[in-house]
Amino acid sequence: MPLVDASLRTIVASLVFCLFGCSSQARPVHAWKCLPAESNCQSVSIVYDSWHAAIVLRKDDLPRAVFPELVDFPGARFIEFSWGDKDYFPDPDSGFSMALKAAFWSSGSVLHVVGFTENPEIVYPNAQIVELRLAPPAYARLIAYLSHSFARPQDVRAPASPGLVANSRFYPSTHKFSLLNTCNTWVAEALQTAGLPVSPSLVITAGQLGDRIANIKRPR
Repeated sequence: MPLVDASLRTIVASLVFCLFGCSSQARPVHAWKCLPAESNCQSVSIVYDSWHAAIVLRKDDLPRAVFPELVDFPGARFIEFSWGDKDYFPDPDSGFSMALKAAFWSSGSVLHVVGFTENPEIVYPNAQIVELRLAPPAYARLIAYLSHSFARPQDVRAPASPGLVANSRFYPSTHKFSLLNTCNTWVAEALQTAGLPVSPSLVITAGQLGDRIANIKRPR
């Protein structure tokens, strides 16, 4: 299953690189690493391709009370979370004019949630996959960030609409999409909230996100 393209396509990306060719230095925020003595750490997979990025978690690690939307994915072993503009993301045939609207005049955002059973390496054969092991407090911060990204009326399950692939749904989100706040920025912010030394500043493309993640995986 290919990653769904929620970022801006070639022309807009070229503009981004012209305006923002350099990236900012990430800095540590909170402890997050899974120590050798930890027995209850959780795995988090960051999946990205040329344009889009997503967070993949094991469904059994997600509290049902925190994610009431999980009822929409019976039988899934893994849950993918990604984010984008509410008009551009759900329309596979959206053109350049809609991309510009998303970049500069977005009217809202959505989460795309996908449930699947195969391991991520099988589901995303052409994507980059980085697995991180998080200590329990860091994982709790991550899932709180994801949960708060849903726009839920009166704390009930967010309303769902059909997704782009089998066993997927779109849900309204609370975040604001823009040229400087893309799906890749959202993933970087989620990791920073969890406590990882990943700065979301000027993380606009998937490549920039990959560079930030590579820095924390690289031996010191």
